[in-house]
Amino acid sequence: MADNIAKKDGTILETIKTVVYALLLAGLFRTLFFQPFWIPSGSMKDTLLIGDFLFVNKMAYGYSYASCPTVSIPAIGINIDAQDVCGWLQKSEGRLFGGDPKAGDVVVFRHPVTGRDYIKRLIGTPGDKVQLKDGVVFINGVEAKQTKVDDFSEVMEPQGPFGHRPRCENGAVGDGGACLKSRYVETLPNGLSHSILNIGDSFTDNTAVFTVPEGHYFFMGDNRDNSSDSRVPQVRGGVGFVPAKDIIGRADRIMFSSAGRSMLFFWQWRSDRYFKAIQ
Repeated sequence: MADNIAKKDGTILETIKTVVYALLLAGLFRTLFFQPFWIPSGSMKDTLLIGDFLFVNKMAYGYSYASCPTVSIPAIGINIDAQDVCGWLQKSEGRLFGGDPKAGDVVVFRHPVTGRDYIKRLIGTPGDKVQLKDGVVFINGVEAKQTKVDDFSEVMEPQGPFGHRPRCENGAVGDGGACLKSRYVETLPNGLSHSILNIGDSFTDNTAVFTVPEGHYFFMGDNRDNSSDSRVPQVRGGVGFVPAKDIIGRADRIMFSSAGRSMLFFWQWRSDRYFKAIQ
């Protein structure tokens, strides 16, 4: 009997050790290499769709306090923030093994105030002067040329876990109808091109000149009229300039994409987005 109890205790201990080691390895992998990210909103359409699942490359720009993982499982009361683990690194403005992001990169970062993870396109680097005139971006006085291409069309229906309906340029559209947005290819002064969408006139289509401070970056969503980004300062509920220390990593490739309410609904995965490179 004693031997059986000892064996049982030993099995339980080994199981616990295995789980702990697995969690430590997973945490190390997520901290140093890649972090999973699921797109919850439409601010980066049509580059990224609601339900896209991707891994964020943390090695691209080096490491800061924001590289530590955030783990939130409300159902069992777990809410561990990067600041809880690596907040002591927040005073450092630099990045360990840092590489410089370049304009055109799609980047995941922590909101400087709320700490929420955002994904946007990098438009302005330190020292750049960024301005929008009638929806056209100018960087250091150079126009980011826009070329009109075919409209972006999607079905008017609830999207993603929150059931948000898309905004349409072609007015009120009933469920099941075609929701259209004008689509352009924008070419930044450094030669990198990407797709952007237009819904209509917006107060952020015309801005003052933003001078990006040293150690900070300026971000915008590709779905220009449906994005909270650096065009609106933090004091007005926007993102404002993002410090380098708040950058998490670069989004390079979509692994798969779910058109349903959950990424677990594999029967609703989009067949044309497996391992799709992010432009």
